[in-house]
This record gives sequence, structure tokens and C-alpha cells, in this order.
Amino acid sequence: WHESCYICCALRISDLHLEISFIIKDLNMRISLKGIVSLALVFLFFTAQSQDITSQARKFTRLLQLINSYYVEDTNLEELTEVAIVELLSELDPHSVYISREDVEKMNEPLQGSFDGIGVSFNIMRDTLLVVQTIPGGPSERVGLQAGDRIIYIDDELVAGVSLTNQMVFDRLRGDRGTKVAVSIKRKGEADLLVFNIIRDKIPIYSLDASYMINENTGYIKLNRFSATTTEEFVEAIQNLKNKYNVENLVLDLRGNGGGFLKASHEISDQFLESNRLIVYTEGVNNPRKDYRAILPGEFEKGRVAVLIDNGSASASEIVAGAIQDWDRGVIIGRRSFGKGLVQQPYPLTDGSIIRLTTAHYYTPSGKGIQKPYDGGVEDYRRDYFSRVESGELFSRDSIHVADSLAFETLINKRTVYGGGGIIPDVFIPIDTSANYAYYNRLVRMSVVNQFVLDFVDKNRSKLENTYSSFDLFKNEYEISDDQLNSLWNAGREQDIEPDPESIDFITEHARKHLKALVARDLWGTNEFYDILNSDDDAILKAVDILTEQNYYNSIIQGTIHE
Repeated sequence: WHESCYICCALRISDLHLEISFIIKDLNMRISLKGIVSLALVFLFFTAQSQDITSQARKFTRLLQLINSYYVEDTNLEELTEVAIVELLSELDPHSVYISREDVEKMNEPLQGSFDGIGVSFNIMRDTLLVVQTIPGGPSERVGLQAGDRIIYIDDELVAGVSLTNQMVFDRLRGDRGTKVAVSIKRKGEADLLVFNIIRDKIPIYSLDASYMINENTGYIKLNRFSATTTEEFVEAIQNLKNKYNVENLVLDLRGNGGGFLKASHEISDQFLESNRLIVYTEGVNNPRKDYRAILPGEFEKGRVAVLIDNGSASASEIVAGAIQDWDRGVIIGRRSFGKGLVQQPYPLTDGSIIRLTTAHYYTPSGKGIQKPYDGGVEDYRRDYFSRVESGELFSRDSIHVADSLAFETLINKRTVYGGGGIIPDVFIPIDTSANYAYYNRLVRMSVVNQFVLDFVDKNRSKLENTYSSFDLFKNEYEISDDQLNSLWNAGREQDIEPDPESIDFITEHARKHLKALVARDLWGTNEFYDILNSDDDAILKAVDILTEQNYYNSIIQGTIHE
């Protein structure tokens, strides 16, 4: 608790057409607010120095007493309070949130622990169940569920617009390993609901998806989040690579990484930067500036670095990318990142619930603000992805427009970089629209692909292991045959998924690569899966091209060429 912090906010209860200004100043004072204590504590962290805190608290208490005593219908003050808290926080910024007592114990599972379920991180946004991220290697990822999907039905039960709670979601999506659940989702760009059949499994929660060598001197590490175990996983991975290979270059893949713990982003950045270099600083009206600097000798302070980002890279990912860019430590490749630069602190309320309240902004070492604007309201903020599509930003660097007033200089080579929302890459890679294979994606969603590979490996595991004694041998020599593809198409027909010749021709090579990657994952693991899947990835190919050519790399770092 910060005793110097204050709060003043407007609370709107539309049904009663009331607007109340509620202010609390002294954390040590004792106020008996009975059913509204939770709401009182919500307001302890904003500026309202000129207000009479005590009288405003009494005013709000009086309102609840009047509602309880005279309102025409029966009322539940606890429910009214929670609605008021949620609505109030939504007026502050898009990331300040209330977490009920029932949900507190569940909220950190995506960042630490394991469980049986379908393997997704989710949010409930205005009574809609939104998939935030699929857990790598989990059942949902295997059938093709994606971040941004909105779950409408679970086993034919409508779960949209029904005052859904986290516990209701847990009760329906979790279950014993091996049991089946069907979910119907609404996906952007799809006119109809998409149905996924998911087999529940043990969900391991790792930060690191993959680490392997792309070529003889270029390593690759992919992080999916910044959790309590991220630094340990990263250090172990980079040490293993360095012990076995001559790692001169490193590709750090943060695409789709929505962030996590500030501590983890600080520690990962420290692996690349010399001691005492600023990594990030935070500052807010009621929070003085706090610097986070490199402290310990890092595992990769020397050598060329490429960091891959996209519009799904947020928060902690942007801290790492921003620090590496500002110190001219590496090349940032991809598309403009999400733009989430607000610091949330958890504060407990008296009934066991908590709020995650925004208390400061993140700034990169050069002073760039990471947070994108949110003055247009929450709905406008959430439409940012569509705005980027409509503007052409995901397809052309020239469509990214930033005011000159948001220009900053990098700290070593004095290159121009821009703030105002997200990290703008040094090298732009347009989004790959060819990945929209409608027919094949349907096979994946309906578990046809996953079941096909599981059955194939189960029947042929011994033969495969005897024939391909190493992954390198498998990677270089194994190919998915035409007979296997025809068997897959037939398996789809059994699920009433009919192909057409044009679809087959279009997706054949993609299907061969994806099936081969899945077989490799079942035989070895996720490192081998990504090794094959990334073989024709445009961003990775560009990164390797830059990293392996010293002059090319230096020209970008020094700002003499722009891409």
C-alpha cells in the first residue's frame, strides 16, 4: 500500500441516473461502509487532494442506504458494488481490472503451475469468452484454436451473453484427461461459427516453446510469455546451445508473446545488455520514476541479435524489444507490436477480491512511451487490430504513420525511432495471408489432422525410430507421401469435410510441412516441431540473412539503410 496515493473518480449508475464522486484519502482512517467497503478500497489510488474525502465517502454510503431502504425492487448491494467497480475501472483505462474473490486463486495459472483441461488462457470481456492465448503443445493448439477466438457454445451450451464467470468457464472446460469437449467459436473474418472437438489433457505451462540451431552458428529461441520460470528456462536453453554449438548469432522470437511479469522481462533483457544499462523505467502521477537496469553478466552480451515481433507482442515483450532497439544491441524484425505500456499492481480488497490497478507507464531507455492511445474508449481500443488491417499497416511499412513529435534517438548510434504505441521494427515483414487455408484449417479444427498423425505415429513408431535414428536424418529425408495425404483427405470426408481440387492443389505443400512437423513433435518434441514448421518462415529467413552478413547487420544497426 502507498500511503501517499489518492483517487478521485466518477461512478455512473445508469439505472438510477446518478453520478457520484467518491474520494478516499487516508489509508489509516477507519470507515465502516458495510457492504460498500470493497468499492471504497478501489478508489484509494488516484489523485484527489482538494476534495473532502470523508464527506464524499458518507455521500456514497448514503446512496447505498437509500437504495437498500427505498428502491422499488429487492437489491443485492454486493452485486451492485461489483458492477460499479467493474464499470468504474473500465472508464480509467483498458487494463485496470477487478478480480472477484472466487477468481483470485485461478488468475495466475497461465503463469505458473499445471492442470488438466483444454489449454487456453482466456478473458471474459463483456459476457464473451475470449481466447487470449493457446498453451503451446496443449489440446487447443493442436486442433487450431487461436488467440482472439470467441467461444460461443461449450458442448451445445450457450456461454455468450449469460453473465459468465471464470468459475463457470473452469467448470465447463476443465475435466479429466482424455475426456472430450466441443466448443463453437466466432472467429474474425468467418461468417459462421467454427466447431472444434478437443480432447482434454495435462497442460504443461512453459514459457519457452523451442530452442534449436537454425544453421551452424545461428541459434533460435521462442518465448510465449514472461512467467516466473522464464529466466530459468531461457538461461538453460542458451547455455545448452552454447555448450554444443558455436552460437555467434541469436534469433529471439517474441511474436504472439502477450507479456507477463515485469521481473522476467527485466531479467531477459539483462541477458543481452552490459551492466548498468537502463532496460526500462516506470513513472506515474503518484509513482516516482523507477529505473530497471542490467545488473548481472548476461548469457549473450556479445554476438548479433534479431528480435521478432508482431501485433501480438505486448507488454514484457515490448520492454525487451525496446531495450535491445534503443541500445542498438540488435535488429527488430516484423510488424509494430501491440502497444501495452501500463503497469498494473494488484491490491487486495477486504473480502478477498483484488484489483489490478494501473499505477504507472513503461518507458524504453530512450524515453519512448510504449502504450498506444486509449482516449477513444475501451471499444475503440479493442478495435485497434481492425484499424491496422483497414489502414494497410499489416501489409506495408509505409502505412505506419507516426507524428514527428514522437521521434527519439537510439542511445549508441543515434538512429531515429518512434514512440506513441508499440515498438516499430527496424525491418518490416508483411503479414502472410497465404496461411489462410480454409479447407485444411477445418481439418485441423475438427481434430482430423491431429488424430490422423496420432494414429499414424502409433502404428509406425518403431519403424520410424529405426529408420530415422536422428532428427537431422528425419528432417533431411522424411517426406509425407501422396498416399498419406489421400488418407487424410478421406478421413476428412468421414467427418463430412469435402475437399475440392483447387483447395487440394493450394494447400498440398503446406499440409506436407505441417504433417511432417507434427510427426516430428510426436517422435521428439516441440524444438523439432518448430524447426520444421519455421523452415520457410519469412521473418526467420530474413533474420538469418541479416545476421549472417556482418555489413548488412551493421548497416541496419547504424541506421544507414532502412527496410
